[in-house]
Amino acid sequence: MIAEDYKAPEGVDRVQRGALVAGAIGLVFCLVGYFKSPADFLHSYLLAFIFVLGLSLGSLGLLMLQHLTGGHWGIVIRRPLESATRALPLLLVLFVPIVFGMKYLYSAWLNAPLSGEGALSQFQQGYLTSSGFKWRAAIYFAVWLVLMFFFNRWSKEQDVHREDRALRRRLKMAAGPGIILYVFAMSFAAIDWVMSLSPHWASTIYGFLFIAGQLISSMSLMIAVIVLLAGKEPLLGVVQKRHLHDLGKLLLAFVMLWAYFSFSQLLIIWSGNQPEEISFYRSRLYGGWGVVAVIVLIFHFFVPFFLLLSRDLKRNPKLLPRVAVWLVVMRFVDLFWVTRPEFTSSAMPSVWDFAAALALVGLWVCVFAWQLKQRPLLPLGDPKLEEAIEQHEF
Repeated sequence: MIAEDYKAPEGVDRVQRGALVAGAIGLVFCLVGYFKSPADFLHSYLLAFIFVLGLSLGSLGLLMLQHLTGGHWGIVIRRPLESATRALPLLLVLFVPIVFGMKYLYSAWLNAPLSGEGALSQFQQGYLTSSGFKWRAAIYFAVWLVLMFFFNRWSKEQDVHREDRALRRRLKMAAGPGIILYVFAMSFAAIDWVMSLSPHWASTIYGFLFIAGQLISSMSLMIAVIVLLAGKEPLLGVVQKRHLHDLGKLLLAFVMLWAYFSFSQLLIIWSGNQPEEISFYRSRLYGGWGVVAVIVLIFHFFVPFFLLLSRDLKRNPKLLPRVAVWLVVMRFVDLFWVTRPEFTSSAMPSVWDFAAALALVGLWVCVFAWQLKQRPLLPLGDPKLEEAIEQHEF
């Protein structure tokens, strides 16, 4: 196997150009939104940013999980996973508008009184500060970028030094601590960037909701990407039904994990019935937001859950990607339900929601497609590659 034989097909170029055009159009509307209604636009921008961040960070988590477990399921999607992680520098740049728009997004704690009604606790007053917010964000991105750099670098070295056992051991040994760092950094980022929108409410499982959601987003994306790539050379005939079956089972597991975290949070807070704790759900389970909650419940959990129980569906290269793409869409709906009720009582998306999503998703896909062309589509130096792509009849 040589690198030249496993270059990305020409269709990736078309995807890159189309995504760039879509991103550019979205950016024009974003500029209009920023100058016309900065507060409304930044509310939409935060939603889109958290969504695309999950595509890269979920891929980083899956990449480290594959190195830790050594499963065949991750070998066929490792290079797309690595390409998704290398979009993190773009996300660092895209985070800048959130920093400059803090007064519109986090006024609930930036302008909170020091005492009396509506005052934050002494700990919150010391933790939720403008400078602390920025410094912690720098630490989060530093952790993610360092993990991205080393796992991509060592994977590239593996293609050259195929018999280097020390390199394989290094990847595996670093994956465990790397997952822990990812989980901790993302948990605190979810607290800073989303949960602090309602500073008087708190949940100890909040960060895990985002981590589980990111794993759903990235696994769904990988399923869709690998099926598209498998339709043409060089991956034609490489990706088999057993690979899709394994990826589908993992996707089902992540959907169940997300549902477990979501229901656990709701059950504990609702049974406690404390005024400050229950405020999160009171604004999300009634009126228009209640309709969105039902949509999330049915189409983010029940429908995908029962569909993914089917063995035939998980092995079907036409149906499984459709379920995966649907789950990506529902991840955006779920994040809309989580982030927007703090800003508005209307559950109808605005034009800025679509503009921000078009801009950020377009730019992210453009960078992802560009990175996908930089390396062979398979990790040619992985010692388990031949075994992973060996043809099986079942």
